[in-house]
Amino acid sequence: MFRTPEQPSPMAQPKSFHWTRRIVLTILLVFVLTPVYVMLSSSLKNLQDVQGSFKWIPSSLTIRPYIDIWKTVPLAHYFMNSLIVSLSATVLSVVVAVFAAYAVSRYRFPGRRVFTVTVLSTQMFPGILFLLPLFLIFVNISNTMGVELQGTKQGLIITYLTFSLPFSIWMLVGYFDSIPRELDEAAKVDGCGPLGALLRVVVPASVPGIIAVAVYAFMTAWGEVLFASVLTNSSSRTLAVGLREYATQSDVYWNQVMAASLVVSVPVVVGFLLLQRYLVAGLTAGAIK
Repeated sequence: MFRTPEQPSPMAQPKSFHWTRRIVLTILLVFVLTPVYVMLSSSLKNLQDVQGSFKWIPSSLTIRPYIDIWKTVPLAHYFMNSLIVSLSATVLSVVVAVFAAYAVSRYRFPGRRVFTVTVLSTQMFPGILFLLPLFLIFVNISNTMGVELQGTKQGLIITYLTFSLPFSIWMLVGYFDSIPRELDEAAKVDGCGPLGALLRVVVPASVPGIIAVAVYAFMTAWGEVLFASVLTNSSSRTLAVGLREYATQSDVYWNQVMAASLVVSVPVVVGFLLLQRYLVAGLTAGAIK
């Protein structure tokens, strides 16, 4: 039986579904964009206007807060510290996770199951449980070996590595499992060893998964506050902690806080938008397999 053009397809969705979806998406969009609008409008106001009753439509706008944020607080210094720490933790996490995940995915060795479960189980515990042990470990290393880790960027990089690495390994194991082992065998037939097969075949085929791991590691380090507030000092302080310095004993520069928050969010937002398709592909590869 042929359907006339007026007859809807049996699989066609009803109009009520489309309207419901539009309404829900609109509500979610308003819910997400309202805080951003409040931050943007507050960052373009004078301090007196921000401290008064909030107005949805500002009576006057100024870009002065975006100029003063670099003078009130050494924001550029904190920005560089965050960039160095986040990029270093990301690179180390990706490199270590690639080799560890390849070993778990391609080789069968005693304790493989225990290692995988242990790595993943570390994500079950809140980070604050590790704060005091890490602090004591850094202090003991400094006292016994003379290597300063507490209050340095190196110590913060190691700390972030310990938190991003378990999830990175677990996610890359799932991605490597989705790559046919025949590719490894073909590379070995062509004269590649295990390392050559990894670097020449598996890694190029795993670019979306590696990028997803890199984005996760970078975002974890970029916005972390708890460990950065304890394991850093004035010279190694990061942005997440440095933003608190806009609050003094006598006043809180709310307009500068909003302006600085928007400025420091730009790198993460731009990077996420540029790498979004790789991130989605990397996170869904294991599920598709």
